[in-house]
Amino acid sequence: MKPRLAVQIGSLTLKNPVLTASGTFGYGDEFGDYVDAAVLGAVVTKTITKEPWPGNAPPRVYETTGGMLNAIGLQNDGVDRFLAEKAPLYKDFPTALIVSVGGHTRAEYAEVIERLDACAAVSAYELNISCPNIECRDRLIAQDPALTRETVTRARRATSKPVIVKLSPNVRDIVEIALAAEEAGADALSLINTLIGMAIDVATRRSVLGHVTGGLSGPAIKPIALRMVWEVAQKVKIPVIGMGGIMTARDAVEFLIAGASAVAVGTANFVNPAACAEVAQGIEVYCKEHKIRDIKELVGSLKAG
Repeated sequence: MKPRLAVQIGSLTLKNPVLTASGTFGYGDEFGDYVDAAVLGAVVTKTITKEPWPGNAPPRVYETTGGMLNAIGLQNDGVDRFLAEKAPLYKDFPTALIVSVGGHTRAEYAEVIERLDACAAVSAYELNISCPNIECRDRLIAQDPALTRETVTRARRATSKPVIVKLSPNVRDIVEIALAAEEAGADALSLINTLIGMAIDVATRRSVLGHVTGGLSGPAIKPIALRMVWEVAQKVKIPVIGMGGIMTARDAVEFLIAGASAVAVGTANFVNPAACAEVAQGIEVYCKEHKIRDIKELVGSLKAG
């Protein structure tokens, strides 16, 4: 019997629990030759901001042991060009479209959502509150519960569509931030974003990245991501979307067992463009083999201790 894989995120029903991670799948159309978006639960776009962002100076990507450092800097063409040039491509999009939203200020998140909300193709929003906040240069929005609460509250007021909040692992207590986002009206949480790291060229004694530091992703961060997903899922009542080092269906199943209702595949897309589709298929196979009739039976089924 075919297992039920549908997942509920606020008012949005996803056909299965596999999403693409923001920043690793472009706007969705770039991977059209490699994967049929119809087999995915949702496609999450790269982050869109109010004005165009040029991103950071190169080099911006570097492969590390077990992962990848990136310092792209949220390069994008801004919300107006997105609506003019990309939105028409989604007219008959075969799966849910979740737009990642960023901003220089807390108010900009809501402003971008207000501009996007008339686009019928947009199913939900993911707030990338892990990007630099120029109003408070010494920290990210996602590192402060009060800033998180205010940003999510404004975004929640700007739309009736589901709002997902992406959390940073670079915090003292991720549960505290998760609870602040939930209290402010988030429909779901996605975690984790990248860990801050760096690499050095010993020949030149310079950083290999133009920005010096970058975000570490890939298999190296999976144990940390799993732990944080497990901690947060035990404390919040809203769905958790787990990510961080998912390369295979087995990795994804670990996140589901830890408490994630859905998963997002990121760095694996650079290694294998068909990774998301293979993970979705692998989860279905796992459920059949273990006689799991509904994906909900798997979520949070960890036998701790």
